[in-house]
Amino acid sequence: MYAIIETGGKQVKVEKDQVIYVEKLDVEAGETVTFDKVLFLGGDKTVIGAPYVKGATVTAKVEKQGRAKKIIVFKYVDKTNERRKHGHRQSYTKLTITGINA
Repeated sequence: MYAIIETGGKQVKVEKDQVIYVEKLDVEAGETVTFDKVLFLGGDKTVIGAPYVKGATVTAKVEKQGRAKKIIVFKYVDKTNERRKHGHRQSYTKLTITGINA
């Protein structure tokens, strides 16, 4: 069985015991998070939400909070000697899906 959930403005397909990385959530490592914005349930019986599936939840355990590798954003405007260099590190939360409750 799998589900599609909405978190951090994105849609993520999840299955039991899967490890996913999502936008940073305000929870500590070791805690449990419940997602109630379930858009789709798949498997033996398919259920499509309008917009969400009523009564369906996905639970996950928070493994760690972290930050991704640094990316460099370089903007260049031709013929004007205009350059901007800027770095960015995105924060994330690592989750392990523990259950899909339909």
